[in-house]
Amino acid sequence: MRIAIIGLGKMGSNMAERLRRHDHEVIGYDRDPEASDVDSLHEAVAALDGEPRRVVWVMVPSGEPTNATIDELADLLSEGDLVVDGGNSNFHDSLRHADLLSGQGIGFVDAGVSGGVWGLEEGYCIMAGGDDGDIDDLRPVMDALVTDDGFAHVGPAGTGHFVKMVHNGVEYALMEAYAEGYELLTSVDLDIDVQASLEVWRHGSVVRSWLLDLLADGLANDPGLASVKGYAEDSGEGRWTVEEAIANAVPVPAISAALFARFASRQDDSPAMKAIATLRNQFGGHAVKSS
Repeated sequence: MRIAIIGLGKMGSNMAERLRRHDHEVIGYDRDPEASDVDSLHEAVAALDGEPRRVVWVMVPSGEPTNATIDELADLLSEGDLVVDGGNSNFHDSLRHADLLSGQGIGFVDAGVSGGVWGLEEGYCIMAGGDDGDIDDLRPVMDALVTDDGFAHVGPAGTGHFVKMVHNGVEYALMEAYAEGYELLTSVDLDIDVQASLEVWRHGSVVRSWLLDLLADGLANDPGLASVKGYAEDSGEGRWTVEEAIANAVPVPAISAALFARFASRQDDSPAMKAIATLRNQFGGHAVKSS
């Protein structure tokens, strides 16, 4: 199958390579000319001429970059063609993209992709939203990309990115739980072998997981995580998960706490903690530390 992939960053380039390894022909386009097979989005679409159905897979950053790319594709593609958004788009954007393209007879699939940099060798997990016919046409591509049992058609357009959003919210909470456990192990005055503790959790424990494997491996390669600054960004999905939970009155205390913990990680000297220290000093005479 011949397919165009738009956006050849870490994820897009690895997905293109995995497809090529499975004998698919990939036309790659990126704003970086050294990474591209063609010079423009127009040329990428034109390179698909002759295919029974032109399929363009978008792997650019969410928000305006994805919006602009799909708007341009709407002008370049024709009735019967198909667009896949495999980035971490907000599902509201995906619903709008589906409406825009369907008005021109162009199919749309929102594909939530998990697997990170390991996906090239291990395969990805893909949760996709879209019409049955569009999903069926993508089966050869999905079969090449995913690990065993790593694909699910989760519903109509918009649901793929909603499920991926919730997936990432759960990921926030899992990482925060492991991180808090790690910090407690390192803080208590009991001479605990933290590396051995994490290693044994990986075998037969109810908390074993791939994330735990990554933490244990990271600690083995960097004892005490000395080279890492305690600062964590959030890429959007955690915030969206909390926003949707509020909109639907669903309690998500673990996910929301994990999100707020990331905010706290960016403060060298927390204003909130300054206020708490001041209050404790005022009502109880507790000592405060000078900055």
